Amino acid sequence: MTRCQVPAFLIHQIQEELDKDEEEMMVFLCRDLAPDLATADLKEILVALNEREKLTPVGLSELLYRVKRFDLLRRILNTEKATVEAHLARSLRLIPDYRVLMVEINENLEKDEVGSLGFLLRDYAPRMKMAKDKSFLALIIDLEKLNLVAPNQLDLIENCFQSIHRIDLIRKIQKYKHEASVSSVHSQPVYVNAHQASLPNLNLIDPPYHSGIQNENIEKLQKGSSLTLAEPLHMSIEESGSVPHKMSDDSYRMQSQPLGICLIIDCIGNDTDVLEKTFRGLGYDVHCHRYLNMNSMNQKLLEVARWQKHKYCDSFVCILVSRGNSQSIFCTDHTFSGFPLEQIKKYFTADSCPGLLGKPKLFFIQSYVVPENEQECSSLLEVDGNAENISSKVTIPHAADIFWSHCKVDVSKLEQSPTSSSYYLRCLAELLHNPYKRKRCILAIHMELNKKVYDGNMTVDPSQQYSLLLQHTLRKKLFFPT
Repeated sequence: MTRCQVPAFLIHQIQEELDKDEEEMMVFLCRDLAPDLATADLKEILVALNEREKLTPVGLSELLYRVKRFDLLRRILNTEKATVEAHLARSLRLIPDYRVLMVEINENLEKDEVGSLGFLLRDYAPRMKMAKDKSFLALIIDLEKLNLVAPNQLDLIENCFQSIHRIDLIRKIQKYKHEASVSSVHSQPVYVNAHQASLPNLNLIDPPYHSGIQNENIEKLQKGSSLTLAEPLHMSIEESGSVPHKMSDDSYRMQSQPLGICLIIDCIGNDTDVLEKTFRGLGYDVHCHRYLNMNSMNQKLLEVARWQKHKYCDSFVCILVSRGNSQSIFCTDHTFSGFPLEQIKKYFTADSCPGLLGKPKLFFIQSYVVPENEQECSSLLEVDGNAENISSKVTIPHAADIFWSHCKVDVSKLEQSPTSSSYYLRCLAELLHNPYKRKRCILAIHMELNKKVYDGNMTVDPSQQYSLLLQHTLRKKLFFPT
């Protein structure tokens, strides 16, 4: 036995002291630590963890603390509740926060409430066996097996708690979500449920709940084809990625410090702060500019494209927010023909910006579309390079390593609420801010963004709906650092 292992007689002694409910809780807490032993009893699980050197006296103390057997902490392990809490405060944790949350909720539910939850879940999982005396933790395990509940997929449980008027439990879940979204995976490990951990090549944090449905759309994305917002998208297994991501020949290098230049030009002024915080948090050197006219924007784009520092970075991001039409943006100019979006892209292709050769270049465009009868064509703006004839539909970017996300909404949306942020950009920031989501490649993240925008459209007037177009010529998978 090594120094980090627990004597077998202690495991036996503790198991003998626990009642049936406490054993169930402890087995549930350990599910992610030994996913291959999902059907084993507590003693088998603890012995296996001990043999694999995953169970230490400190870890065993945490388990007893989580099931509130403070008497056993003192009597068998000769430690105190305060000592365990001090270890947990330093993030020396064996058990995932998700498991702890579910056990806490379990302890706060009455038997009749668990029965009500089982009844409500018939609408979502009609084939799930609903035994009369099934515990809340047993329900959660069944839902995990159906990929309806996961560490980052708790909306279903929230909806059920809403139905039984347990707002206090909803607040617990929302607090957990908030803490998970702002914590770094370096200080708070990312965990998965046991069923997902047993499946190969599967995104363990955010599983493809409807995998296989949209393979055709995903193939289009991989080939660089256009994808318009028409219906909600779900990831295939291939695009959801695996955990944790390691750089390989089929993924872009994303390790430089800074990760790259992020240029934000916000001619409306409502989105700069949240975008700056998001991309600075990802490791980008962020440069923000508000309320530029077209000449100023053109000069700024040229200046940034000529920076030598690109050659020391692994990527580039450009975000534009402005009034415009399908092929141009207007900036703050009152008289305009518009600045061609294609020209913006050309400034950063490899022939114009050699420092970005072979590196991913990401563009996120929010256009507030002005009706044609309100547009004026009197701009004399000159741009570098030969301007191409722009058709009524933006062409697919032909240069390599470009990711082009263009969202359009009628300018009346802005006029009705001049200080409101873009729903598209707000959702983008939320997804990129979440370390769980960043375990997935950019295409998978964008498909979830597509779904969020589509779902948001369902609740508004057609004239106020967002339209989202994704075009790309990426040659590899792109993962943001976690």
